[in-house]
Amino acid sequence: MAQITAQMVKDLREMTGAGMMDCKAALGETSGNVDAAVDWLRKKGLSKAAKKADRVAAEGLIGVAVKGTKGVVVEVNSETDFVARNDLFQGLVKMIADVALDVGADLEKIKAAKVGSKTVADAITETVAKVGENMTLRRAAEIKVGQGAVGSYVHNAVIDGLGKMGVLVGLESTGKADELAALGRQLAMHVASANPLAVDPSGLDPAIVTREKDVLADKFKAQGKPANMIEKIVESGIRTFYKEVCLLEQPFIFDDKKSVTQALKEAEGKVGGPIKITGFVRFKLGEGVEKQESDFAAEVAAASGVTKPN
Repeated sequence: MAQITAQMVKDLREMTGAGMMDCKAALGETSGNVDAAVDWLRKKGLSKAAKKADRVAAEGLIGVAVKGTKGVVVEVNSETDFVARNDLFQGLVKMIADVALDVGADLEKIKAAKVGSKTVADAITETVAKVGENMTLRRAAEIKVGQGAVGSYVHNAVIDGLGKMGVLVGLESTGKADELAALGRQLAMHVASANPLAVDPSGLDPAIVTREKDVLADKFKAQGKPANMIEKIVESGIRTFYKEVCLLEQPFIFDDKKSVTQALKEAEGKVGGPIKITGFVRFKLGEGVEKQESDFAAEVAAASGVTKPN
């Protein structure tokens, strides 16, 4: 029987995106023949897909698609970053984003939508079987404007429209579409960098504002400030807080001497009309998902029966 090394397992995993133990088993069953091992993994297919559903999927890709006055962003998760480099997975995420552009951001509608003779849910299941890792369509969102443009930006892009972070910004305006699109991209880059919580103070969760006021009040009470002074200090502090978390009040990353509101006002002359930001969406890969930490070298060694050196 051919000796199965850690490097062989690692190489097969990079080629197929399949799980570590699956790669070891495939090489064992095919006497170390890599091409035959790839085929063995593919033939296992759907019989193993269901077993992967309980594994943590916190890697993957964010997909962004924009057409005219509508844009969508989706997050499709996998177990490892290897899969994000797999052509099959990238094609799946691209297809899901395109479907969402047609049917909207409701996850069940996206999964039920048909692409050719199969549903998106079927396509996900088949890709799980071929690649060998759990995958989930975790979330989706859309931005639409009546007239204007939807700006987009993908951070750490692996290919066009796919990356580790995706942002959409809606711009309502009667101005020039090409100028709006360029401005929209800058604003989307700003959102990616500055991570605002809302467009303006009216869009903030009241609970967040209350909590911030309580923190400020308690801080100055502890310093022995009188009640009438604390109230004024808290109001001043809240205005500063708004500048930190509200998009329109943040310093514009392309010129931090002016706010986003001021930058918009200046852009109106070039665009040829008033501009209103109607909303934004910012998806960062894996945010809110508890990831499993692992020692990759030890995992490879354990899977191939090789002891990791100290």
